[in-house]
Order: sequence, then C-alpha cells, then structure tokens
Amino acid sequence: MPGAIPAWSWPPQPIKVLKWVFGYPGLLFPWNAIFFGIAVATWAYLTPELARMVEFRIDWIAEIYFRNLALLVVWASALHLWLYTFRGQGTTYKFHPKWLNDDKNLTFVGGTQLRDNAFWGIASGCTVWTAYEVVMMWGYANGQIDLVDWNTAPAYFTLMVLLIPFWRDFHFYLIHRLIHWKPLYRTVHYLHHKNVNMGPWTGISMHPVEHVFYFSVAMLFWFVPSHPLMVVFILQHAVLVATTGHTGFEDYVVKGKAKLPTGQFIHYLHHRYFECNYGSQMVPFDKWFGSLHDGSPEAHARMQERWGEKRT
Repeated sequence: MPGAIPAWSWPPQPIKVLKWVFGYPGLLFPWNAIFFGIAVATWAYLTPELARMVEFRIDWIAEIYFRNLALLVVWASALHLWLYTFRGQGTTYKFHPKWLNDDKNLTFVGGTQLRDNAFWGIASGCTVWTAYEVVMMWGYANGQIDLVDWNTAPAYFTLMVLLIPFWRDFHFYLIHRLIHWKPLYRTVHYLHHKNVNMGPWTGISMHPVEHVFYFSVAMLFWFVPSHPLMVVFILQHAVLVATTGHTGFEDYVVKGKAKLPTGQFIHYLHHRYFECNYGSQMVPFDKWFGSLHDGSPEAHARMQERWGEKRT
C-alpha cells in the first residue's frame, strides 16, 4: 500500500507537497496527466461545436454517445486483453489468486462476469454518462452555466485541473457511504458488489440509479464557473479511474520490470470485506472516520470489532 499523501501532513510540508504534485508517482503523473490529455484531445477533435448544442438534437447527442462508448470499450478492453486474456504479467501484483469467473453463472447477465460487467457498463453507464454531458453542454450553449475562457484565466484552470481529483474523491466518498445504506445497498449497490474478484469492466458495472449518483460529480459546474472541457475531463476521469482501479492488480508491469502504479489496494479490500474503505487514498476520509482497512491484522481486527462479526 502506498505511503501517506503529503498534502495531509501536519505540520505542513510544502516542499514534499510540490514534489508529490509534480513528481512520479504523484498527483499529476502518471494517471491524471494521461486522463487530462485524453480530455483535451476529446474536446479539441471529437466534440461537436457548442453552437450545435443550443437545441437537443439526435445528431450531436449521438456523436457524444458513440465517442464515449468507443473510449470505454477501447480502454477497458485493452486492459482486459493484456491482463486477463493474454495474462501479460501473469499473477504478478494481482490481488486475488483466482482469475475472473468465466464459468456459467445465472446471477450474471449473459451468464458470465465479463458479459455482466460489460452489459451494465455500456447499457447503463455509458448512457447516464452521456446524459450528464449532454445536459451540461446544452447548459453552456444556452448560457445557463457560466463559461470562463481558458485563455483569460490560465491560473484558475490550472488550479481547477489540480483540484478536480480531490473533488472527485470527496464526492465519491459521500455517495458511496449513501449507497451502503441498507435500503440502497439491497436494491442498488449490491449489483456492483457481486464482483468480489474484479476486472477492468467492473469499474462502472453499476445499477442505473448508482450511475445517476456517481456521475452527478459533474453537477459541480452548475455552481462553479468553468469551461466545457472541465466537464469532459471530470466525467472521463470518473470512468477511466474506475476502470483502471478495478483491474485487480496493484501495479502494471511495463517491459518486464518497470511498474505503473494503480494504488487501489484499499478498494480491492472494500470489494472483499464490503464495509470498509469507502473512499480512496487521495483524501483519507476512511482514516478520519475510522473505516480504514490497510490490510494489516490490526485493521482487520478493528473492522471485526466495529461491525460485531467476523468477516473472512
């Protein structure tokens, strides 16, 4: 499990914080820089002009939907092919000793875990993701949402790019605690938790209601002036982080030796034990609120004590 993020150290350690922001691995590199680069390319080359989005029309809505679908399929499939189909790094850095359930299982749509995950990610996830983006773009096109031009406020946008991952973690923790409320868990979140041993397609394999909660992260920009690029970025960030972080591997092996970290061990433990690690490691909400399980025997004992029952 990676060490503590210096942003939360006390007393403050500004030099360490700067090294973490711009170093490797850190806030920007590798993943957030990659995801922001994808968002910039998407906005520049694959997004209809705002002038076309003044009215809800099937042509530009379809362009956004199929662009989002292509990104999801390419990203999740590339990770799945390398890690599970070709088993390019074997079980090196794999959390769970077993591979994904490819046997017939009637609890999964289509009879297998992979088909089930892909179905919910595409049929529901991509649809809800696109719906949020379409409404937000319509809002910008009609002046319902305040638009700030990147060229006139570069420092503001740079700060926003750095802060969006923190907002995503804060939002995720809040909605994740909400959907672990028993009525919502039994009717909604249980679907995601069918995946104890997870893979790339597990990332946004969720109930439609959970997708509505999850992608509401973009609603921030109804209240905070920004640019449509930030909407593209925050929604893609929600998809790509979930997909990359649910692969079931702590690190990716590059050329047999170099490692590309995912840093999602605590979320694997959440899928294994359910009632711990509701957030991620960007903002230590679980540590602050006593729900952290770091994999140690002491943390496991605390979890058992907290819930009054043994979980194996």
